[in-house]
Amino acid sequence: MSRSIHVAPLPVTAVDLLRRADGELLAAQFSGSPAEMFNHAHLAALRAAAAVLAVRGRPTGRRAPRTVWDMLAAVAPEAAAWSTFFAAGAPLRLAVDAGRFDAVDADHAERTLCAAEDFLDEVRALLEASGGTSDRPVSRPLRAVRAS
Repeated sequence: MSRSIHVAPLPVTAVDLLRRADGELLAAQFSGSPAEMFNHAHLAALRAAAAVLAVRGRPTGRRAPRTVWDMLAAVAPEAAAWSTFFAAGAPLRLAVDAGRFDAVDADHAERTLCAAEDFLDEVRALLEASGGTSDRPVSRPLRAVRAS
C-alpha cells in the first residue's frame, strides 16, 4: 500500500509576487536604457525575495532585520549570497529612482539582469524544495541574451 504525500500550494501572495517578478524581467529585457534595465531587474529580484518571505515568514524579535535582503538572509540562509549581491544594488536603484539615470552603465545593468534571472530560478527551486507548489503554473522567465 502506497501513501501519497499532499504538498500544500504556494500562498496566493507568493504566486502573485513571482508573476510580477517575471513581468519585471520581461520589462528589463525590453528596456531602452541601462538605468531602466537595472531598475526592472532589481525590482524583479526584490519581488522574488518577497515571495520567499511570503512562504517562510519574516524574522521576529527586537533585533529583527529591517530590509528585505536582510530578512531573506535570515529566513533562507542558502540565499545569503544573493541577499548580499542585491542589497549592494539597492542604493543604486534609489539613485536611478531619484533621476540619476547615468548612475548605471550597460554592463552593470546586463549583469544585474542576468543575476535577477538566475535568482528567480533559484527562488522557484527553493520554494519547490520547501514543499510549496502552485495550483496554477508559474511561467519561467525569458532569458536575456547579449547581442553581439
